[in-house]
Amino acid sequence: MAPRSAEAIDPRVPIPSDAPPGAVDAALVAQLAELVRQAQAGTSQFNARQAEADRLAAAAGPMASESWIAAQQALSRLIEQYGVTTQVAANIDAISAGQLERQHWIGPADQQAIASAAGEVAAISDEQSGAIDRLKAQLER
Repeated sequence: MAPRSAEAIDPRVPIPSDAPPGAVDAALVAQLAELVRQAQAGTSQFNARQAEADRLAAAAGPMASESWIAAQQALSRLIEQYGVTTQVAANIDAISAGQLERQHWIGPADQQAIASAAGEVAAISDEQSGAIDRLKAQLER
């Protein structure tokens, strides 16, 4: 029997990992830009609520006192505002998952756009999460 043509291909030949990036989907870029804008817009409200929570936490008395309860309520409002950022992050993930479901892959240019938007929102989220954790720790003392 003669070897088949596919058997003549050396399996040790490396497959190039650099796929051409291609063009980014303009609608995707616009959608991601709007989501990043929403996260950035929510930071001013978060910062205002954080300032109030910081002030009340600094003045909080012992656990279950009136001032401690007021600080806990301010922390709850801060966590509620943090939900804006986490929702935006979830929406970016949903866009990525939706593209995978529809197209069974994400082109490199689109993948880079999604990663960039996710990175910007993650930076905002990390900062806000850190502030919340710090306040929680302060009120647990």
